[in-house]
Amino acid sequence: MSRTNVSQYFGKGLSPEQFMEGMEKNKEAFRSGYDQFVWNSEEDREYFESLNHRDDLRVLILAADWCGDVVRNVPVVFRALENSGIPTEVLILENHQALMDDFLTMGGRAVPIVIFADTGGHVLGHWGPRPAHVQQIMTEFKRENPDREADDYQEKIAVARQEMAVKYGEGTEVHPVIVQELRELISGF
Repeated sequence: MSRTNVSQYFGKGLSPEQFMEGMEKNKEAFRSGYDQFVWNSEEDREYFESLNHRDDLRVLILAADWCGDVVRNVPVVFRALENSGIPTEVLILENHQALMDDFLTMGGRAVPIVIFADTGGHVLGHWGPRPAHVQQIMTEFKRENPDREADDYQEKIAVARQEMAVKYGEGTEVHPVIVQELRELISGF
């Protein structure tokens, strides 16, 4: 867990709508995931709506429009947080690399990273870059293939990425998983 205080980033990001409008890559796929979102359970919808009484939370999302995990995951994060009343901003990875370096995944830069902080900027927790069951494939891959310069590294990572795509499932299949993981995280603070 990062010990970073993120208050200096408040007000420096894009709104979710500004991020979607400004996308130069994957805009249609992102919007499709956003538009196709439906609450899998009324209980989850009510939980996120109940967060409106919490004025102590802020969300920063490190993202990049070229990233497939951003396209799959961030539309769900946007939709889950929309009715929560929690101020949410998107920080473009390339413009915020110092912050990204405080939230590395297994030593590497991977987005999206959804950072939950209190109003003072103290980080309460973070989610990302992928749902746990999808991330497990990359975790195993990195453990088994530590040498990025190995002759077969690119070939093997392509296979891992295909396996992750299968784990994401078809269409909106992964949406309730992301909602549940976010809910579990937020419930802890």
